[in-house]
Amino acid sequence: MIEIRKSEDRGHANHGWLNSQHSFSFADYYDPRHQGFGPLRVINEDRVAPGGGFGTHGHRDMEIISYVLDGALEHKDSMGTGSVLHYGDVQRMSAGSGVRHSEFNGSKTEPVHFLQIWIQPGQQGIPPSYEEKHFPVEEKQGKLRLIASGDGREGSVLIHQDASLYAAILNGDEQAGHVLGAGRLAYVHVIRGRVEVNGVVLNTGDALKLADEERVTLAKAEAAELLLFDLPR
Repeated sequence: MIEIRKSEDRGHANHGWLNSQHSFSFADYYDPRHQGFGPLRVINEDRVAPGGGFGTHGHRDMEIISYVLDGALEHKDSMGTGSVLHYGDVQRMSAGSGVRHSEFNGSKTEPVHFLQIWIQPGQQGIPPSYEEKHFPVEEKQGKLRLIASGDGREGSVLIHQDASLYAAILNGDEQAGHVLGAGRLAYVHVIRGRVEVNGVVLNTGDALKLADEERVTLAKAEAAELLLFDLPR
């Protein structure tokens, strides 16, 4: 099964300080056809205006990953963590038994652009925790770089789910591939540029759902940056 999720079909919310596009049902946007894929529940592409941000609010039992694209994302939480994230930084917060946090634009003059990703954990009520790591461009150029996984292998951030998240930057003749295990799902989200995934052309903001496929093949890219999720059903 291969299903395209076009960028222009995503949910959209513009609150002035926040311009957000939702790949899955979220907040006031509801589409019964798009309520998640395996344990993947949210991919929001957020643009926060200078001086804007999400005030302190709570989460439970969710793995929350932030992938910064441009600008500075300032994070504070009830665990005492405070940080400012930039391009190449990946943040993982396990909400577990409960955590409160805020996310703000760390600049008073420039917008911040990032992806907010939610993955349902494999177990509930775990102690909340936080982790962040930097993945430079050269580790993603022309290949898939593991950035989040259920065992923290290869220097990835640890998520509490049997899932793996890869990032890649591809251009021209560069190609990459990923073998899927039996019964696994794959979800490819194009951050920017153009790329063919298993022969399907995807552009900025597009995504592809794959099930019962043996392999994910990425080719014929034009200044593409993307995320690939390997997920259980």
